Amino acid sequence: MNFHTRKWVKPEDLNPNGTLFGGSLLAWIDEEAALYTVVQLENKHIVTKFISEINFISAPHQGDIIEIGIEAVEFGRTSITLRCEVRNKITREDILSIEKITMVNLGEDGKPKPHGKTQIEYVKDRLP
Repeated sequence: MNFHTRKWVKPEDLNPNGTLFGGSLLAWIDEEAALYTVVQLENKHIVTKFISEINFISAPHQGDIIEIGIEAVEFGRTSITLRCEVRNKITREDILSIEKITMVNLGEDGKPKPHGKTQIEYVKDRLP
């Protein structure tokens, strides 16, 4: 799994317990999944359809740097299913895991559209 995105846990990200608010982390994950999908499917019109059970393993604190990792695990006709892990950048301690995030490719009309992809492609492989 590649960990491309890093976030710094700041005071505005904290819950009343002084740890990272789960909603902030989930918003960051949803954004990362969307960006990953846009790059893979080469279409900015995508939506999150499904997120499986979310396993919060440990709680980051203010000042921690976290990394969000996303990998594709399945390609459907109009969708891509991802897996996510979040960890502490410095300690490598696991913070969260999500086994399935399903993102759907949309056409200009806002309806699911086949994307024609069957495997991961890297941008460098698309360039001449």
